[in-house]
Amino acid sequence: MKTPFSGRILPLFILISCGQPPTIAPEEPEINLVSTFDVALDRETQSKLESQFDAVLTPQNLDDWMKHMSSKPHHVGSPWSKKNAEFIAQKFESWGFETEIETFEVLMPFPKIRKLELVSPTHVSLQLKEPVLQEDATSGIRKNLLPGFNAFSADGNVTAELVYVNYGIPGDYEELARMGIDVKGKIVLARYGGSWRGIKPKVAYEHGAIGCIIFSDPKDDGYGQGDVYPKGPFRMEQGVQRGSVLDMPMYPGDPLTPGYGAKPDVKRLEIADAPTIMKIPVLPISYGDALPLLKALEGPVAPAKWRGGLPVTYHIGPGPAKVHLQLEFDWGLRTAYNPVAKLKGTVYPDEWIMRGNHHDGWAQGASDPLSGMVSLMEEARAIGELVKTGWRPKRTLVYAGWDAEEPALLGSTEWVEFHREEIQENLASVGTFLSMQSSLLPGEDALSWAASCIQSYVEGREESLDLAFGLRGAEKVKPGPTGAPSGEHDDWIATALRLVISKTPADKEWPVTKDLADIGRFCGLGGGNNDTDDKSIA
Repeated sequence: MKTPFSGRILPLFILISCGQPPTIAPEEPEINLVSTFDVALDRETQSKLESQFDAVLTPQNLDDWMKHMSSKPHHVGSPWSKKNAEFIAQKFESWGFETEIETFEVLMPFPKIRKLELVSPTHVSLQLKEPVLQEDATSGIRKNLLPGFNAFSADGNVTAELVYVNYGIPGDYEELARMGIDVKGKIVLARYGGSWRGIKPKVAYEHGAIGCIIFSDPKDDGYGQGDVYPKGPFRMEQGVQRGSVLDMPMYPGDPLTPGYGAKPDVKRLEIADAPTIMKIPVLPISYGDALPLLKALEGPVAPAKWRGGLPVTYHIGPGPAKVHLQLEFDWGLRTAYNPVAKLKGTVYPDEWIMRGNHHDGWAQGASDPLSGMVSLMEEARAIGELVKTGWRPKRTLVYAGWDAEEPALLGSTEWVEFHREEIQENLASVGTFLSMQSSLLPGEDALSWAASCIQSYVEGREESLDLAFGLRGAEKVKPGPTGAPSGEHDDWIATALRLVISKTPADKEWPVTKDLADIGRFCGLGGGNNDTDDKSIA
């Protein structure tokens, strides 16, 4: 349910997110702000402050911190995730921030049994593992490493004919229906892409399928895009994309504590009653493991748009390929560790400017999330250096390092649910809550672009906020400005912009993603949630 926003909003004209002075002259304010524009810096003072900030940034810190934090697997519930949270908190405290680590007890299934085999017309046991590479010493780390799996898949032990369903989105099932192909009682094989991964098993279940296998096709995510790892950056033959399939469009966060923080003593739903947990077993595999399955399929040849990059004719089935899929999980509660640091403002201490990034990863997580986390940390350290010169922020700065983001936005959602009233009262600018996740973004700098769009809106160009360019099946609105980044980053930036501006229509629905969704969803700034495949800003 959407709640009209009555909190306090500021434009993104601040040092840590925009990097450019406001174009509205402070002596002639044209917009109605929270606490007026009387504390705004003039252009010369703002530029000087930014130069001081830039001068103390030290790239070597990012390198050192990333090497330390990515030296071991650090998913939620792992020993190194706790150690990283403590490391982050210690750093923030040393830079002058009031810091605490807040914990939540969240449901996180760990795989116990993962088995997939082709049982007809021939028998093939699939590898379901990634190789150790001579070129990458970290690929040999196995202690506390989770295998490739989809978090919040159901347990299951099923055997059935296989049907290839392209991306496994609603339009693909419409095409199957036109061809007279039914997936009821079958196991579907879908390729990554075309939507968020959790849509694929959900739609498959709705059409009667009893299992779902998701593979990375090299046309979309492999040698069809360029050289594969370790020679290049693209997915290798045995690479598996991990990720959550929780029904986050229904609600994000801990599936057992919807709407309230997952503290140890709260009432929890039974796992069987949790509506966001998938109802059929779901397993991600590599395109190396997908190849024998596709080779064994017959039936109609797939439409041209359904054909991927593997050296085989793509058939749809059903059969004669028959597969056996068995999954079993340890459905335990894990402790999520959220380090949260505050630097109190001098003029408006009850107005928060918030920045966040998650610190948990599926494996070592150097790019996602730690490249974003260490960038955020260096930003905070530089602000701490400015404080030593006598400068203080007018509003309170809040930095957060979220745990358990990868499984289902668990750490951030639970924090927001638990602190909802405090956030509603104090959060002056949710627009700065841009969890960077990975600072290694292709193309133009997305944050600078977002800031320029916000500025355009403030100046009266309202079309700069209409940025929902084909958001994973959502109804399209007017196109965004020329030069806007495309693809999986679009929904993030659209979300950030809409949340920053208080003029967003209360009845306008649009998908939001990652940690940014939590602030909006629970504090009256919008609804919905989605996810992306490990390369987005949140």
